[in-house]
Amino acid sequence: MKRWFSILMIIVLIAIVGSCQKKMQVKGLELTVSFAEKTLTDNLLTDVQYRWKTGQDFVRFDRDLNVYVHFWHKNNLLFQDDHMPTVPTSSWEPGKEYTYVRRIYIPKFIDEFDPEFKGEETLKLVVGLYSPFDRTGKSKSEILTKNLKVLPPPPDTPEIIYENGWYDLEIDPNAFLRQWRWTAKEAVCVIDNPHREATLVIRGGVNLEAVPGQKVIFKINDTVLDEFVPQESSFEKTYKITKEMLGDKDEFRLIVTTDKTFIPAKTLPGSKDERELGVQISFIYFR
Repeated sequence: MKRWFSILMIIVLIAIVGSCQKKMQVKGLELTVSFAEKTLTDNLLTDVQYRWKTGQDFVRFDRDLNVYVHFWHKNNLLFQDDHMPTVPTSSWEPGKEYTYVRRIYIPKFIDEFDPEFKGEETLKLVVGLYSPFDRTGKSKSEILTKNLKVLPPPPDTPEIIYENGWYDLEIDPNAFLRQWRWTAKEAVCVIDNPHREATLVIRGGVNLEAVPGQKVIFKINDTVLDEFVPQESSFEKTYKITKEMLGDKDEFRLIVTTDKTFIPAKTLPGSKDERELGVQISFIYFR
Protein backbone atom coordinates (compact mmCIF):
# COMPACT_ATOMS: atom_id res chain seq x y z
CA MET A 1 0.00 0.00 0.00
CA LYS A 2 2.82 2.39 0.92
CA ARG A 3 4.56 1.56 -2.36
CA TRP A 4 1.49 2.50 -4.43
CA PHE A 5 1.04 5.66 -2.38
CA SER A 6 4.66 6.65 -3.10
CA ILE A 7 4.21 6.05 -6.84
CA LEU A 8 1.03 8.13 -6.80
CA MET A 9 2.80 11.00 -5.05
CA ILE A 10 5.61 10.94 -7.63
CA ILE A 11 3.05 11.15 -10.45
CA VAL A 12 1.35 14.09 -8.75
CA LEU A 13 4.65 15.90 -8.25
CA ILE A 14 5.57 15.40 -11.91
CA ALA A 15 2.21 16.82 -12.96
CA ILE A 16 2.67 19.84 -10.68
CA VAL A 17 6.18 20.55 -11.98
CA GLY A 18 5.01 20.19 -15.58
CA SER A 19 2.17 22.63 -15.03
CA CYS A 20 4.55 25.14 -13.40
CA GLN A 21 6.86 24.97 -16.38
CA LYS A 22 4.12 25.76 -18.88
CA LYS A 23 4.72 29.05 -20.66
CA MET A 24 2.07 31.69 -20.13
CA GLN A 25 0.48 32.91 -23.34
CA VAL A 26 -0.22 36.58 -24.07
CA LYS A 27 -3.49 37.12 -25.91
CA GLY A 28 -3.60 39.77 -28.58
CA LEU A 29 0.18 40.25 -28.88
CA GLU A 30 2.27 39.53 -31.99
CA LEU A 31 5.97 39.99 -32.61
CA THR A 32 7.92 40.24 -35.86
CA VAL A 33 11.72 40.11 -35.78
CA SER A 34 13.78 41.09 -38.83
CA PHE A 35 17.50 41.46 -39.47
CA ALA A 36 19.35 44.17 -41.39
CA GLU A 37 21.45 41.53 -43.17
CA LYS A 38 19.80 39.35 -45.79
CA THR A 39 22.32 36.57 -45.11
CA LEU A 40 23.24 35.81 -41.51
CA THR A 41 26.71 34.52 -40.73
CA ASP A 42 28.69 33.98 -37.57
CA ASN A 43 31.17 36.70 -36.58
CA LEU A 44 28.54 39.22 -37.66
CA LEU A 45 27.37 42.51 -36.17
CA THR A 46 23.86 43.34 -37.32
CA ASP A 47 20.78 45.34 -36.38
CA VAL A 48 17.61 43.57 -35.29
CA GLN A 49 14.20 45.18 -35.55
CA TYR A 50 11.55 44.22 -33.01
CA ARG A 51 7.99 45.01 -34.07
CA TRP A 52 5.40 44.38 -31.36
CA LYS A 53 1.77 44.60 -32.45
CA THR A 54 -1.16 44.59 -30.05
CA GLY A 55 -4.65 43.57 -31.14
CA GLN A 56 -7.93 44.96 -29.94
CA ASP A 57 -8.22 41.99 -27.57
CA PHE A 58 -4.88 42.81 -25.91
CA VAL A 59 -5.14 43.12 -22.13
CA ARG A 60 -2.81 45.78 -20.77
CA PHE A 61 0.09 44.69 -18.52
CA ASP A 62 -0.05 45.83 -14.92
CA ARG A 63 3.74 46.04 -14.68
CA ASP A 64 6.87 46.55 -16.76
CA LEU A 65 8.26 43.37 -18.26
CA ASN A 66 11.67 42.65 -19.73
CA VAL A 67 12.23 41.00 -23.11
CA TYR A 68 14.36 37.87 -23.21
CA VAL A 69 16.09 37.14 -26.53
CA HIS A 70 17.90 33.79 -26.65
CA PHE A 71 19.85 32.33 -29.55
CA TRP A 72 20.25 28.56 -29.24
CA HIS A 73 22.67 26.37 -31.18
CA LYS A 74 21.42 22.84 -30.68
CA ASN A 75 21.14 22.52 -26.88
CA ASN A 76 23.54 25.35 -26.08
CA LEU A 77 22.56 28.94 -25.37
CA LEU A 78 25.02 30.64 -27.73
CA PHE A 79 24.23 34.24 -26.73
CA GLN A 80 21.37 36.44 -25.60
CA ASP A 81 20.19 40.04 -25.77
CA ASP A 82 17.73 40.48 -22.89
CA HIS A 83 16.54 44.07 -22.65
CA MET A 84 13.83 46.53 -21.71
CA PRO A 85 11.70 47.68 -24.66
CA THR A 86 11.95 51.36 -25.52
CA VAL A 87 8.33 51.89 -24.48
CA PRO A 88 7.66 50.17 -21.11
CA THR A 89 5.17 47.32 -21.42
CA SER A 90 2.91 48.86 -18.76
CA SER A 91 2.24 51.65 -21.30
CA TRP A 92 1.29 49.35 -24.18
CA GLU A 93 -2.27 49.83 -25.44
CA PRO A 94 -4.57 47.75 -27.70
CA GLY A 95 -4.35 48.38 -31.42
CA LYS A 96 -0.83 49.80 -31.38
CA GLU A 97 2.63 49.00 -32.77
CA TYR A 98 5.89 49.39 -30.87
CA THR A 99 9.04 49.19 -32.96
CA TYR A 100 12.70 49.60 -32.07
CA VAL A 101 16.11 48.40 -33.25
CA ARG A 102 18.91 46.78 -31.31
CA ARG A 103 22.37 45.71 -32.41
CA ILE A 104 23.57 42.16 -31.79
CA TYR A 105 26.78 40.28 -32.45
CA ILE A 106 26.62 36.67 -33.63
CA PRO A 107 29.88 35.18 -32.32
CA LYS A 108 32.06 32.83 -34.30
CA PHE A 109 30.78 29.30 -33.63
CA ILE A 110 30.83 27.47 -36.97
CA ASP A 111 33.58 24.91 -37.50
CA GLU A 112 33.97 24.72 -41.27
CA PHE A 113 36.45 21.86 -40.92
CA ASP A 114 34.01 19.63 -39.04
CA PRO A 115 33.35 16.56 -41.24
CA GLU A 116 29.65 16.81 -40.31
CA PHE A 117 29.36 20.45 -41.38
CA LYS A 118 26.92 20.72 -44.32
CA GLY A 119 27.58 24.34 -45.31
CA GLU A 120 25.19 26.01 -42.87
CA GLU A 121 24.07 25.90 -39.26
CA THR A 122 20.74 26.62 -37.60
CA LEU A 123 20.17 28.95 -34.67
CA LYS A 124 16.87 28.87 -32.82
CA LEU A 125 15.70 32.32 -31.80
CA VAL A 126 13.36 32.42 -28.80
CA VAL A 127 11.82 35.73 -27.68
CA GLY A 128 9.47 36.32 -24.80
CA LEU A 129 8.57 38.47 -21.83
CA TYR A 130 9.29 38.07 -18.14
CA SER A 131 9.34 40.02 -14.90
CA PRO A 132 12.87 40.47 -13.51
CA PHE A 133 11.40 40.45 -10.00
CA ASP A 134 9.60 37.11 -10.37
CA ARG A 135 11.59 34.19 -8.94
CA THR A 136 8.92 31.58 -9.69
CA GLY A 137 9.07 31.79 -13.48
CA LYS A 138 5.28 32.17 -13.70
CA SER A 139 5.55 35.54 -15.44
CA LYS A 140 7.57 34.10 -18.33
CA SER A 141 5.73 34.03 -21.65
CA GLU A 142 7.18 32.86 -24.95
CA ILE A 143 6.06 35.08 -27.84
CA LEU A 144 8.18 33.97 -30.80
CA THR A 145 10.26 30.96 -31.84
CA LYS A 146 12.10 31.09 -35.14
CA ASN A 147 14.82 29.04 -36.85
CA LEU A 148 17.59 31.06 -38.50
CA LYS A 149 19.97 29.81 -41.19
CA VAL A 150 23.56 30.89 -40.48
CA LEU A 151 26.46 30.60 -42.94
CA PRO A 152 30.23 31.05 -42.46
CA PRO A 153 31.53 34.57 -43.12
CA PRO A 154 32.69 35.45 -46.66
CA PRO A 155 36.29 34.43 -47.50
CA ASP A 156 37.43 38.07 -47.58
CA THR A 157 36.41 38.75 -43.95
CA PRO A 158 39.47 40.47 -42.39
CA GLU A 159 41.36 38.81 -39.54
CA ILE A 160 42.26 40.92 -36.50
CA ILE A 161 45.58 40.23 -34.73
CA TYR A 162 46.27 41.86 -31.36
CA GLU A 163 49.95 42.62 -31.80
CA ASN A 164 51.67 45.01 -29.35
CA GLY A 165 50.56 46.82 -26.21
CA TRP A 166 47.74 44.46 -25.19
CA TYR A 167 47.36 42.67 -21.87
CA ASP A 168 45.72 39.24 -21.57
CA LEU A 169 41.98 38.80 -22.02
CA GLU A 170 39.98 39.17 -18.79
CA ILE A 171 36.46 37.82 -18.24
CA ASP A 172 33.87 38.76 -15.62
CA PRO A 173 30.25 37.75 -16.44
CA ASN A 174 28.98 40.16 -13.79
CA ALA A 175 30.81 43.20 -15.18
CA PHE A 176 29.20 45.53 -17.72
CA LEU A 177 31.76 44.78 -20.46
CA ARG A 178 31.92 41.07 -19.48
CA GLN A 179 35.26 40.60 -21.24
CA TRP A 180 38.05 42.96 -22.19
CA ARG A 181 41.74 43.53 -22.78
CA TRP A 182 43.53 46.43 -21.14
CA THR A 183 45.86 48.43 -23.35
CA ALA A 184 49.14 49.98 -22.34
CA LYS A 185 49.57 53.64 -23.32
CA GLU A 186 49.44 52.46 -26.92
CA ALA A 187 48.18 49.20 -28.42
CA VAL A 188 48.33 48.01 -32.02
CA CYS A 189 46.13 45.64 -34.02
CA VAL A 190 47.19 44.36 -37.42
CA ILE A 191 44.16 43.80 -39.66
CA ASP A 192 43.78 42.38 -43.16
CA ASN A 193 43.08 45.10 -45.70
CA PRO A 194 39.90 44.17 -47.64
CA HIS A 195 40.61 46.95 -50.20
CA ARG A 196 36.99 48.10 -49.93
CA GLU A 197 34.75 50.14 -47.63
CA ALA A 198 34.16 48.47 -44.27
CA THR A 199 32.57 49.05 -40.87
CA LEU A 200 34.70 49.43 -37.75
CA VAL A 201 33.12 49.11 -34.31
CA ILE A 202 35.07 49.57 -31.08
CA ARG A 203 33.49 48.98 -27.68
CA GLY A 204 35.39 49.71 -24.51
CA GLY A 205 35.69 51.58 -21.25
CA VAL A 206 37.79 53.82 -19.05
CA ASN A 207 38.26 54.20 -15.30
CA LEU A 208 36.81 57.66 -14.65
CA GLU A 209 37.75 57.55 -10.99
CA ALA A 210 41.41 56.65 -11.53
CA VAL A 211 41.93 58.76 -14.67
CA PRO A 212 39.46 61.66 -14.92
CA GLY A 213 39.41 63.51 -18.24
CA GLN A 214 41.25 60.75 -20.08
CA LYS A 215 41.46 61.19 -23.85
CA VAL A 216 41.09 58.14 -26.12
CA ILE A 217 42.60 58.25 -29.60
CA PHE A 218 42.04 55.86 -32.51
CA LYS A 219 44.37 55.85 -35.50
CA ILE A 220 44.45 53.99 -38.79
CA ASN A 221 48.11 53.68 -39.71
CA ASP A 222 49.42 57.19 -38.98
CA THR A 223 46.11 59.02 -39.46
CA VAL A 224 43.92 60.01 -36.49
CA LEU A 225 40.46 58.51 -36.96
CA ASP A 226 38.92 59.94 -33.79
CA GLU A 227 39.83 61.37 -30.41
CA PHE A 228 37.39 61.91 -27.56
CA VAL A 229 37.08 62.17 -23.77
CA PRO A 230 34.47 59.62 -22.58
CA GLN A 231 31.85 61.13 -20.30
CA GLU A 232 30.77 57.69 -19.09
CA SER A 233 32.76 54.63 -18.07
CA SER A 234 31.85 52.73 -21.25
CA PHE A 235 31.65 53.69 -24.90
CA GLU A 236 30.85 52.26 -28.32
CA LYS A 237 32.02 53.90 -31.54
CA THR A 238 31.07 53.01 -35.12
CA TYR A 239 32.96 54.25 -38.19
CA LYS A 240 32.62 53.83 -41.93
CA ILE A 241 36.15 53.23 -43.20
CA THR A 242 36.83 54.07 -46.84
CA LYS A 243 39.13 52.14 -49.11
CA GLU A 244 41.44 55.15 -49.35
CA MET A 245 41.94 55.32 -45.58
CA LEU A 246 43.32 51.78 -45.51
CA GLY A 247 46.09 52.34 -48.04
CA ASP A 248 47.46 49.97 -50.65
CA LYS A 249 49.17 47.36 -48.44
CA ASP A 250 47.59 44.00 -47.66
CA GLU A 251 47.42 44.87 -43.94
CA PHE A 252 46.86 48.03 -41.95
CA ARG A 253 47.40 49.03 -38.33
CA LEU A 254 44.63 50.05 -35.95
CA ILE A 255 46.18 51.95 -33.05
CA VAL A 256 44.45 52.61 -29.72
CA THR A 257 46.27 55.16 -27.59
CA THR A 258 45.57 57.56 -24.71
CA ASP A 259 47.06 60.65 -23.14
CA LYS A 260 46.91 59.25 -19.59
CA THR A 261 47.58 55.88 -17.95
CA PHE A 262 47.38 54.62 -14.39
CA ILE A 263 48.85 51.90 -12.20
CA PRO A 264 46.09 50.32 -10.06
CA ALA A 265 48.47 49.51 -7.17
CA LYS A 266 49.25 53.23 -6.85
CA THR A 267 45.75 54.63 -7.34
CA LEU A 268 43.19 52.04 -6.21
CA PRO A 269 43.01 51.03 -2.52
CA GLY A 270 43.90 47.38 -1.93
CA SER A 271 45.09 46.73 -5.49
CA LYS A 272 48.36 44.90 -6.11
CA ASP A 273 48.18 45.32 -9.89
CA GLU A 274 51.45 46.93 -11.03
CA ARG A 275 50.50 47.14 -14.72
CA GLU A 276 50.41 50.47 -16.50
CA LEU A 277 46.88 50.57 -17.89
CA GLY A 278 45.34 52.73 -20.56
CA VAL A 279 41.94 51.77 -22.00
CA GLN A 280 39.68 48.73 -21.69
CA ILE A 281 38.76 47.33 -25.10
CA SER A 282 36.08 44.64 -25.05
CA PHE A 283 35.23 44.38 -28.73
CA ILE A 284 36.77 45.29 -32.07
CA TYR A 285 34.76 44.49 -35.17
CA PHE A 286 35.98 45.15 -38.71
CA ARG A 287 34.09 43.81 -41.67
